Amino acid sequence: MRVAVIGAGVIGLSTALCIHEQFHSLLPSLQVEVYADRCTPHTTSDGAAGLWQPYLSDHGNLQETLWNKETFDHLLGLVGSPAAKEMGLFLISGYNLFTQPVPDPSWKNIVLGFRNLTPKELELFPGYSYGWFNTALVLECRRYLPWLTNRLTQRGVKFFHKKVESFQEMFAQGVDVVINCTGVRAGELQPDPELQPGRGQVIKVLAPWVKHFIITHDMESGIYNSPYIIPGSEFTVLGGIYQHGNWNEANSAQDHRTIWESCCRLLPALQVAKIVGEWSGLRPARPRVRLERESIHHGQFQAQVIHNYGHGGFGITIHWGCAMAAARLFGSILQEKKLAGPPQPRL
Repeated sequence: MRVAVIGAGVIGLSTALCIHEQFHSLLPSLQVEVYADRCTPHTTSDGAAGLWQPYLSDHGNLQETLWNKETFDHLLGLVGSPAAKEMGLFLISGYNLFTQPVPDPSWKNIVLGFRNLTPKELELFPGYSYGWFNTALVLECRRYLPWLTNRLTQRGVKFFHKKVESFQEMFAQGVDVVINCTGVRAGELQPDPELQPGRGQVIKVLAPWVKHFIITHDMESGIYNSPYIIPGSEFTVLGGIYQHGNWNEANSAQDHRTIWESCCRLLPALQVAKIVGEWSGLRPARPRVRLERESIHHGQFQAQVIHNYGHGGFGITIHWGCAMAAARLFGSILQEKKLAGPPQPRL
């Protein structure tokens, strides 16, 4: 049974690991292969600051909220483990700031210690009159992706550094199931007008005195279009750019200026921080995640594709819940092929 995962960002690698962990013992003939033209450190995931935080509203999509919760709980269970440092995983607390009162988010009971800010706390942030404080997690993909890659390699998963041009190309090579984790490029394999790039740009600075994340929200300009500051293990990420439909991956001097000036207004001490890097990338924006099975004609046969893409700017936040859901879909394919029974519940 050959499974080809296309894409080696956080979605592709975690899905490959989840499928291999759950089904290898049930199906010794299982061969998982990962195909990608961009691997760490050159994926969209690598550029992300890695803070676990969904969008403010789930637009009533309870399924995505559940996948977010499953991911948080999975990571929280690992945060005290010896693997956490190698994974790039740690707890972090911080602020979400607003210029007006807003409803509580769908994730208030998923994170730790969610509460409203006090008037004294709001004095730290002139111009903001409302906000929240909570503890969440950071998962730094420049560590996490190599960690996942090592786990997969130890399990015998093979990696192919190449661009896949079509699903048919995979099926012609004898692949039984394709898992489509191609992010913003998914439209090249199958047209999807709902999938659009949400271009972002960040500045990386050395600012070891910054201990809390600070995310501001402008309810008129929309998600990610106001300054945010997220400290990591080695550098702090400054951002605040979201350009829907912009495919340009080059750094923009104008966006650099916007980020720098707005973040320095928010936290004036940043003016003396040393800039150590800059990055831009394309979030795979979609009204909802596409996570579903599809049968595709290949000659006389019906070939199986599992789509898992369109995670916008919250791929790290939702990745493990989606990987488990993709593995369940893979299990349903196996049951139909009668190659293996359902996974046994762990007592």
